[in-house]
Amino acid sequence: MQRQRSLLALILVMVIAAIAVIASPGLRVPLGLDLQGGSQLTIQLKPTKDIPKITEGNLKDVIEVLELRINGLGVSEAVVQKAGDDKILVQLPGVKDPEQAERVLGGTAQLEFKRQKPGTEAKFFELRGPHEQLKAQLKLALKAKDKAAIDKIKADKQKNDLAISELFEPTNPPLTGKFLKDAQGSPTQGQNWQVSIGFEQKGGELFTQLSKEVAGTGRSTGIFLDSAMVSYPTVGAEYAATGITGGNVSITGNFTSEEALDLGVQLRSGALPVPVEIVENRTVGATLGKDSIQSSIYAGIGGLTLVLIFMVAYYRLPGALADISLIIYALFSWAAFGLLQITMTLPGIAGFVLSIGMAVDANVLIFERTREELQAGKTLYRSVESGFFRAFSSILDGNVTTWVACFFLFIFGSGLIKGFAVTLSIGVAISMFTAIICTRTLMFLAITIPALKKPEYFCPNLSASKKVEVAK
Repeated sequence: MQRQRSLLALILVMVIAAIAVIASPGLRVPLGLDLQGGSQLTIQLKPTKDIPKITEGNLKDVIEVLELRINGLGVSEAVVQKAGDDKILVQLPGVKDPEQAERVLGGTAQLEFKRQKPGTEAKFFELRGPHEQLKAQLKLALKAKDKAAIDKIKADKQKNDLAISELFEPTNPPLTGKFLKDAQGSPTQGQNWQVSIGFEQKGGELFTQLSKEVAGTGRSTGIFLDSAMVSYPTVGAEYAATGITGGNVSITGNFTSEEALDLGVQLRSGALPVPVEIVENRTVGATLGKDSIQSSIYAGIGGLTLVLIFMVAYYRLPGALADISLIIYALFSWAAFGLLQITMTLPGIAGFVLSIGMAVDANVLIFERTREELQAGKTLYRSVESGFFRAFSSILDGNVTTWVACFFLFIFGSGLIKGFAVTLSIGVAISMFTAIICTRTLMFLAITIPALKKPEYFCPNLSASKKVEVAK
């Protein structure tokens, strides 16, 4: 009796803790793309002369860079996975700006610092004005979503960029983004932003030498991103002897806050190893997510209610006790999802709803074994005890086979299928605890209460002679 009371106290503490977890704003269950909306992109890798065929290694390398960029965006619970031999599927829950996602994930972000060639000052001055005008026009066209204008401006800008790049030459060895240690977007005076970058030791030495060579000459240090110049600072004559030391530099180019932050993300994550193309970019609306959640809640409540009614109608008192355990099971499961920060998708909710129905399987086995023992003439205490003992092996076997299926679904399934497998496996584990511990504790406490210690409450069809034997 004392043991049952101790277990009951433990269960109550766990229930209170589960309610606290569910009510905590910081531990709410994160929702997937299909429930809260967001962006979904399909990215295709493009072969090059150096890489004529996309391999498994290329896919892995691109996925690693994409994951770094997604982390820089601050998107939680994103899904990045292969989709065929040369495509990658990216799901970004909560990201409502597909253009930003495409810009950050699709850009190659190949950064290089170059020095302006001697004798090109006049030509560079001639090209610099159109360069700035084309950048401003492209921003306006992108904002207006004028595809024809965007295509024309991009073509003109590409010609301008090519002409400018011919006026600059790389350092030896080239000073590229691979030498970066950090890159962060930061505000300057007014509403302009810049990208502050820090070099590793070797990169810092190369930049010092580069700045020393152009200091006081009037020529620029060209900063190129994907072969397009984004900034062209000059270096004062005071650095002619030593160059700019310290390995830190700021890239200015009339960036907006979004552009500076996005460029910082791209530079920190590194360049993509092969060119990529966004072949599909679609947005999942929040309305669909809300409808899905609402329908799933209705399905869960409806299924749970029917199970609760059935258990009481068919199994009487044990069924009522199983209902209490089932409610505890639902609380524990949802709290576990919050603690583990498992992303809840629509298939995940399906797995949770399914596990509610499966959670009573163990109770059904136990109660049927208990009835068999009562009909055999055993006492109520011995019948309940034997019911749990005899049903345990069947319960364990059934749950283990379910776990095996969940394991293979998780290993070989896609992102949504994995969510189903995770929620179902957690539900099965918790259902074993509620059936073996919670229901057992409640059952043994019930048979110690004289008003509840009636055989007909446990087996309605028990014969009169058996009732006398059981009651002894």
